[in-house]
Parts: sequence; C-alpha cells; structure tokens
Amino acid sequence: MRSDNVKQGPERCPNRSLFYALGFTDEELERPLVGVVSAFSEIVPGHAHLDKIAQAVKDGVRMAGGTPVMVPAIGVCDGIAMGHEGMKYSLPSRELICDSIETMATAHQFDALVLVPNCDKIVPGMLMAAARLNLPAVVASGGPMLAGKQGERRVSLSQMFEAVGSYKGGLIDAAALDDYTKNTCPGCGSCAGMYTANSMNCLAEAIGMALPGNGTIPAVYSARVQLAKHAGMQVMKLLEKGLRPRDILTPEAFENALATDMALGCSTNSVLHLLAIAHEAKVPMDLETINKMSARVPNFCHLAPAGPTHIEDLYAAGGVPAVMNQLAQLGLLHTGLPTVTGRTIGENIAGAANRDSGAIRPTDRPYSPTGGIAVLWGNIAQNGGVVKRSAVAPEMLVHEGPARVFDGEEGAIAAIYAGEIKPGDVVVIRYEGPRGGPGMREMLNPTSALAGMGLDKSVALITDGRFSGASRGASIGHVSPEAAVGGEIALVQEGDRILIDIPAGRLELLVSGEELERRRAQWKAPAPKVTEGWLARYARLVSSANTGAVLE
Repeated sequence: MRSDNVKQGPERCPNRSLFYALGFTDEELERPLVGVVSAFSEIVPGHAHLDKIAQAVKDGVRMAGGTPVMVPAIGVCDGIAMGHEGMKYSLPSRELICDSIETMATAHQFDALVLVPNCDKIVPGMLMAAARLNLPAVVASGGPMLAGKQGERRVSLSQMFEAVGSYKGGLIDAAALDDYTKNTCPGCGSCAGMYTANSMNCLAEAIGMALPGNGTIPAVYSARVQLAKHAGMQVMKLLEKGLRPRDILTPEAFENALATDMALGCSTNSVLHLLAIAHEAKVPMDLETINKMSARVPNFCHLAPAGPTHIEDLYAAGGVPAVMNQLAQLGLLHTGLPTVTGRTIGENIAGAANRDSGAIRPTDRPYSPTGGIAVLWGNIAQNGGVVKRSAVAPEMLVHEGPARVFDGEEGAIAAIYAGEIKPGDVVVIRYEGPRGGPGMREMLNPTSALAGMGLDKSVALITDGRFSGASRGASIGHVSPEAAVGGEIALVQEGDRILIDIPAGRLELLVSGEELERRRAQWKAPAPKVTEGWLARYARLVSSANTGAVLE
C-alpha cells in the first residue's frame, strides 16, 4: 500500500508516533488510509451539511475495511461573492483546491480518496485533483437545495437576483423583495436550479466518477446520506481492483459528459471545467469538440433558469440515468465504459426510465434538436465565446444592435440600474477575463438586472468574463482572446453594430478590418488591476478561457 511509506517499518517509527498522537490504533494503521476530502464550512449553504456527508463517507470506508482520514478543502460561495471583488477569487479557487488536495494526499501518502464537494468550483477542483493524482477516487457530493416559494410560485436563486432588477425597475415593491430574500433559499444544498454546482455534480455522475444519484438526490433526503456511505464502501472496491481515475476519464467518457451536458442544458461554466479536467487527465479537448457535440445532441431539459423545473424535479423524473438512457437510445453514448460503480455506463443506466415528461422531454419531442450550449466565433471572438442556448429567448437567437461598452462589471450594472440600457442594445463588458479581471468574474448581477427589468428578450450581453449558471438571456461569455491580452473585444467602441447569430455560430463586430487595425495600433495594454497577493500571481500564469483558464 502507498500509505506504508508513512506507517510501516522501523524507519517510519517517527511517522507512526504521530499517528498514535492522533489516536490511531495498530489495527487502523494496518488498513489502507483513505483521504476523505471535505469542503464543509459555515459560510457556504451548499456545504453547511458536508460534515454529515463526510461522516457518512467515513462510516462507509470503515464498514469496507479502510481507515478514513478527513482533511479539509476550501470553497467560495459564488452567491455571497457575487457583485464585488470577492468574485475575483471564485474561479482561481479551483486551482487552489486542486493543488491543496495534491499536497495533502501526497504529503500523507493516502491510498485512495473520497471527494466531498458540492458547489461551483469545488466539484471541478476536486475532479482535477483526482485526475492529476490518479489514486482510486469517488466523488460524493452534498446534493441540491430544495426550491423555495414566493407565494404559490417555486423559485431559486436566479429569481432572487432578478427580483433586485425588478425592484430597481419599479416592478415590485420592497415588501415583495423582502419576501424573495427570506423565502428563496430554504436550506442547505447547492442552489436548486441547473446552475454550475448542480451541472458539475450531474456531470461527475455522467463521466463515471460518482455513483448514480450524485447529481440529483436532494441534500436533505436520507438517500443522500446513504449514497455517501456507499461511496465510502465503493472506494475500497476500487482500491482492491486498482481502478483509477484515468482508467475512467477517457476521451469517450468526456464525450459522454458533453452529451449529457447538452441534453441537460448545463451552465456555460461546465465548458471551462470540462476543459480543465480534461487537461489534468491528459485528454485532448477544445471548443470545436464541444460545438460538434452540441450539433448532434438534443436538449431534453429546461431546468431553472431556462424553465420552471428544478433539480428535485429532475430527481423525481429519474435523474441523470433517465437522461442518459434516452441518449443511449439515440446512439449518443458510449455505454461500455467503466465507472466507479464497478459497472459500465450501460449497466448503470439499464432500466432507468423517464417518469415525468415535464422535467425531461422524451426523445421524440426535445426542446431543440441541438444541445443546451453553443460556441460562437467571429472577428471579436477569434478563439470562441460560449452561450447557454437553451436559456435564450427565441427572438434573441439572432440579434443586431449598438454596442454599449463598459470596462468592467461595475459600470455596466450602474448603467442598467439607472435605466440607460435600451431595448436592442448589446452590452459589452470587458477586461473581466482570466487575466484582466483577474479571475474571470461571473456577470450574474448584470444579466439578472436585465431579466428583472424585462430586458432579457431585447438586450444582449457579451463579455470576456463568464456567467453564473443562473444567468439567462443572450449572454455570451468566455470571449477569447480577452481584452487584457489585446483581443478584439478591446477594440469595440460605443455605438458599433454587433451581430449575434446563435444558430449560425456567429459573433461579429460590423466594422471593417482596416478600421480594426487602425484601432489596434492605438490600443495600449492596461495596467494590472491587482498587483499584490496570489491573484497577481494567478493573473500572470492563467491561460485563456478557451483552454479552460488553467494555470500554465
């Protein structure tokens, strides 16, 4: 066992003495050491109950003959970090999580890992670590929050952010805003829509690194604790068989994840994270691969913010296995691939049925014949931009309008709240990319303000930053190259006409090439926004969004 390096032989007596200091017994030290990496904290609603989930995992490891060792991981609550400098730390925290797991697992020579995340950057950070370390590993997430209530209407965090725009626009009063504030998020779990956290928890299941149910069993259900116990037991079987993450995270497994992503209508952030996980697994992937999958795979789900259903509805309808079973019926899945269950994808989804066509459209009447995410290219997105097509109103799939240009999120949100953005406009928010932000902030405040003020069906938004999974509308993010490195988005001027054609995959600035070259000659790189702390280091090392914003 790998852990023998820290607990066996006379040379390791000093090491072993420190295990005794922790209360370990000889019997425990004779067993494999399983790192249980818990992101429990008291600041993230999605993580507030992970102490119980981690304990259930530990129980499962012990039942199966292992010795569990809990170690911590950090996690940022994107909702709390939204709209201020804290959001600069959200995406970069993914790299810290991955690096810290590598550090803890290698320094202490764990034999296997059970990864206990729940929210946005924590799930992909842990999957990146699993791929990098290549130790037997299972993801055991904390599960989604139940939807809240606003009157008779079920709501989730996207409606909460949009309510602020409605209040600013005079569409609701302070009492209604307070009602949203107190009743939208009823308890623990990852926010109830198909936002980034739930997207990645579902895709962890689809790619084969989590047990069925990981993406959809609500956080407060006893089945979630039972699943965690099974994850602890299952990692011991993986250790015995020698099945490792890179045996599972193959090119075909990423194709399965992408197909499921398109069918579910996942967050655009899933593009960033799948690229980053593929990078750690040494699997080639690019935006062209993603767009080809989008062209082939129908979209079956319009979960919040795209529609009125929530993750609890997806769970009741049959969950990820039901969606994957429909994909398999269409010949869009590799069903023979191994998974952490010890069975193949096909065996995992055998017998799964769609129990609610309101939550999962059947194969013969999808929402669209193409996937939930689309990649656009053009003269201001030479290396691509990403949009959640399933959350765009039909009338905004093709749009042309004047650019309203802002060098940062704050100016844009102030203009929206002040009523300065008009129907037909194309809001451009730049210098918010991985390097320019730094940290590639989510633009949920601007998109929610537009939606809350009733402008999401007449105003588009383009950014080299990114969007929360709770964003909806013609919101095109990840525009690459970003403004801070001289990407063409830096050359857009107020009033320029911009054409968006999502079905055709086009994003064009309607300005001549000669004029763009004249502007480029006058452009000067801006001074870094952050010059101290680790974000300054991150800004120097991070790659472009179209390659996953990984550290070079």
